[in-house]
Amino acid sequence: MNWMWFHKLGSPKWFYELSGRWLPWLAWAAALLLGIGLVWSLAFAPADYQQGNSFRIIYIHVPAAMLAQSIYIMLAVAGVTGLVWKMKLADVALQAAAPIGAWMTVIALLTGAIWGKPTWGAWWVWDARLTSMLILLFLYFGVIALGQAIGNRDSAAKACAVLAIVGVINIPIIKYSVEWWNTLHQGATFSLIEKPAMPSSMWLPLLLMVLGFYCFFATVLLLRMRLEVLRREARSSWAQLEVARQVGSVL
Repeated sequence: MNWMWFHKLGSPKWFYELSGRWLPWLAWAAALLLGIGLVWSLAFAPADYQQGNSFRIIYIHVPAAMLAQSIYIMLAVAGVTGLVWKMKLADVALQAAAPIGAWMTVIALLTGAIWGKPTWGAWWVWDARLTSMLILLFLYFGVIALGQAIGNRDSAAKACAVLAIVGVINIPIIKYSVEWWNTLHQGATFSLIEKPAMPSSMWLPLLLMVLGFYCFFATVLLLRMRLEVLRREARSSWAQLEVARQVGSVL
């Protein structure tokens, strides 16, 4: 098997050039999917027979919760890549993705509270799913804080990688908490591998929203990574030429 692509991906210059070609497509896909998904879910999807229109919060809550967990898994993968293969671009990805994951976790917790009030009669309960999601937010905060507190970049990268790898044990706890413990939180609303329990008029817009959230994440991640790559490679000739080109295009 040819692993040349894997090693090329670790090159900041090669990544910068490749990501520049991906960005427009990802941005347009995110805008299109989120636009159609929002209009469909809020205006045309039928109300739930039990929860009425309050159930529509799932079109934000579920994608945000799924993405928050997926991003942390990505942090762990980036951490392993950085520790094993010493790829500095892995640390760039980890540092760029952590704040996005934290925001997605906040959105999931807030929308969950809004959904929980009419459903459970309380904004917050110390449910296993909610508590493990709160722990996920603290893990994100820990990764961000470590990355900013340690002055030496290599030491900070190792510390963040270790925390990301250790903390990934929380992801299966989040996923299976409703099965392992007696919780108020309902089971999985949406799954990519199982037949949906909802009618197509309800789960198709949810699928569009999930895909839109992931495209949005990829767009923001690449933008943040490109900026960080330029900052770290500021002394290299190619980065200086790229900055000069962008400044010239603006002027």
